[in-house]
Amino acid sequence: MQLKPHARILAIALSLAFVAGCSSTGGGQDGDLTGSAGGADRDGVTTDSADGRGVSGERAGQRADADGRIPETRTIYFEYDSDAIRSEFESVLTAHARFLQNNPNASVVLQGHTDERGTREYNLALGERRAGAVERYLNVQGVSPSQVEVVSYGEERPAARGQNEDAYAQNRRVVFAY
Repeated sequence: MQLKPHARILAIALSLAFVAGCSSTGGGQDGDLTGSAGGADRDGVTTDSADGRGVSGERAGQRADADGRIPETRTIYFEYDSDAIRSEFESVLTAHARFLQNNPNASVVLQGHTDERGTREYNLALGERRAGAVERYLNVQGVSPSQVEVVSYGEERPAARGQNEDAYAQNRRVVFAY
C-alpha cells in the first residue's frame, strides 16, 4: 500500500508524538515522583501503611500547610457496603481541599474502589458513590467542581489480593490521583 507524501509525514509525526507522550516519567507539580496509592515519597515517608489505614490525617494536613505540596495520604478507606466518610479521614480530606483551593490549576481524579463481594454492577455503583461522597465533601470545602473528576473501578483494581477481612478493608477505598 502506497501512502501519499502528506499522509506519510502525518503518520510519522503522530508516531513521534505518541512515543514522546509515552516516555514521560510522571511526577508531581514540583518534579518529585509521587505515587497515587502508597509507597514512599522523596523523603522516604511511607504514604500508606500495610494495614490499610494510611498515615494519620493530622500529619498529612500539617505537611500540606507547611510546604504547599500534595498531601501525603492519598487513600481513604470505607466500611463494608458504605459510602459514608469516616471521621478519621476528615482531616485528610480537608488537607486535600486546602491544597486544591491553593492550587486552582491542579486537578484530581477520585478513584472509587470496592472489595470483591457483590455483583460487578453493584460494585461499580458503590465505587462511584464513594468517590462522589469525597467529591461532595471537597465541594463543600470550597473546591471548584472543575478540579475534580470521579471514576469508579469497582472491584477491578484491588489493592490487596485475598478473601479475608484485611484484604477487603484495603480494597474499600477512594484514591486521590493527581
